[in-house]
Amino acid sequence: MDIQHKVVIVTGASEGIGEAAARLLAAHGAQVVLAARSADKLNAVTESITAAGGTAVAIPTDMRNQESVKALIDQTKQHFGQIDILINNAGQAVAGSIESLNLDDLQQVIDLNIFGVLYAMQAAIPHMRPDGGLILNISSMVSKMVLPGIGGYAGTKHMLNGLSLTARAELAKDNIRVIIVYPRQTTTAFGKNGIGNRSMSAPSAPPQATLTQSQIDNAEHVATKILEAIQNEPVEQFMA
Repeated sequence: MDIQHKVVIVTGASEGIGEAAARLLAAHGAQVVLAARSADKLNAVTESITAAGGTAVAIPTDMRNQESVKALIDQTKQHFGQIDILINNAGQAVAGSIESLNLDDLQQVIDLNIFGVLYAMQAAIPHMRPDGGLILNISSMVSKMVLPGIGGYAGTKHMLNGLSLTARAELAKDNIRVIIVYPRQTTTAFGKNGIGNRSMSAPSAPPQATLTQSQIDNAEHVATKILEAIQNEPVEQFMA
């Protein structure tokens, strides 16, 4: 898909991968809607994008709240008249062994990583159906691995992968394409913002000692891969 003039919703856009993606897509001519809980951070990013000549709107949203997510989708449609691309980037990590994993912590992460994505997809699909569109769900390379200490987080991404591939098959008749993006370890605050047993392995990737420098990405690199996925529309987008 050509990104020029397309209306793109980016969740988790107040920092990290979401912020980098919003900036890059706006720089390539997209009309970007930034969603996250922090209004102050969102407004700062939005002002920076518009100051650079881009088009961006901030809509503070709690992705764990279905009505808040519905309002995000409805306000985007009201403002721009269309929704072309939905990037489900908002997510959180949880650490802890299977034996000791705090179930309240896990529920919080499921509510964001799974239900938040479902809320957004279910609200956006009817608006996309007339003209088609793209949905990019940001998964993780840990969903392709078995890493002690992050089974809860990896499990949510396993489920996200399955839901995404099924949605892709179901929505093909409507020309709505669903893509999975797999970031590797990324130099953002994602790990710091995680919850659970902090003594376990970092939930965003394998232990640092097992990675070479070339396997650790910054948010801007992941953003370029998100743009690449929009342009080329693979089923799955990896970082290499």
